[in-house]
Amino acid sequence: MQTDNSIVQIVKKALPAVVSIAVVQELEDFEFPLKQPGKKSLKTKKEISPSLPSIVLGGGSGFIVDDNGIILTNRHVVTDPLGEYLVVMPNGQKIMAEILARDPIHDIAILKINPSAAISASPLPVIPLGDSLKAELGETVVAIGNALGMFRNTVSAGVVSGLSREIQAQNEITNESSKLRGLLQTDAAINPGNSGGPLLNLQGEAIGINAAMVSGAENIGFALPINNAKWALKELKQYGRIRQPYLGVRYLAIDSELKHQFGLPVSYGVLVMAEPEIKQARKQAVVPGSPAAKAGLKEADIILEIQGKKVTTEQTVNDILEMCHIGREIPVKILRDGREKILKIILGEKTI
Repeated sequence: MQTDNSIVQIVKKALPAVVSIAVVQELEDFEFPLKQPGKKSLKTKKEISPSLPSIVLGGGSGFIVDDNGIILTNRHVVTDPLGEYLVVMPNGQKIMAEILARDPIHDIAILKINPSAAISASPLPVIPLGDSLKAELGETVVAIGNALGMFRNTVSAGVVSGLSREIQAQNEITNESSKLRGLLQTDAAINPGNSGGPLLNLQGEAIGINAAMVSGAENIGFALPINNAKWALKELKQYGRIRQPYLGVRYLAIDSELKHQFGLPVSYGVLVMAEPEIKQARKQAVVPGSPAAKAGLKEADIILEIQGKKVTTEQTVNDILEMCHIGREIPVKILRDGREKILKIILGEKTI
């Protein structure tokens, strides 16, 4: 591992750009027991202290990547769609943040603060973005977090212990479950406090966003690859939003069990089929007017490949579509009535 002095210098340079992020909630929404002699009543915030406008709920970390006030963090740090979010600077200053974009697939969120509101040095300190594809097994990395209220400026060092990992992650607050792919695994300590903070290489560049730890295990943490965040920043700058490709088809993933159950000729791909009717109108297998419908995809077709990539339970339709460009024509190999056929589909944009 690199000398302690080198890590110290990396941390000193990065810390001014690492912030805390928390959702604020009006105290009027809460009731607190207030003990008074001879009384058993509940009194609200207004009756207790009108000077306290809000409290802070939850928290995570983030880091500034542009001196215009752009901040990267995890989407699961800012999950409340109605919540107002507060950024706490390293000097303790609190600044309201605007949520510019959330990417549910890659668990990335982009926030913005007004740089002129910060009382810190001008321009705002930033952390440069590296290239997560260049991460190597065994290279030294540093994870930094700035958990609100306690254990601020948390730093841990370790190595990259795995590449392109896939995990099923669950948000401890919302219980929302999602599959994250392409992650960097590290033995540098990752915890809820430094979730959303940067994972740095020895050049002081962020190569990942600290994301998750394995419950009950030691020295197993994961970071989102920074290249996904760079893509999201580019999408936001160019289109004002994070776009996602849209096919417009409902399906079941085929495995050996489904092949046997439906008497299918293959044990991979997806079977295009409608959702069963459950107290509502039956949802069609191919959405009318969608890219799939325009290309002639039909119910009972089996999608075998998309853009030359075989569709399997390990390499899903969504996995492949993530690598495709919206508005471009892609070849889709299907099986219809026992014959293979190539359809040309122009991908649309999914509304998030």
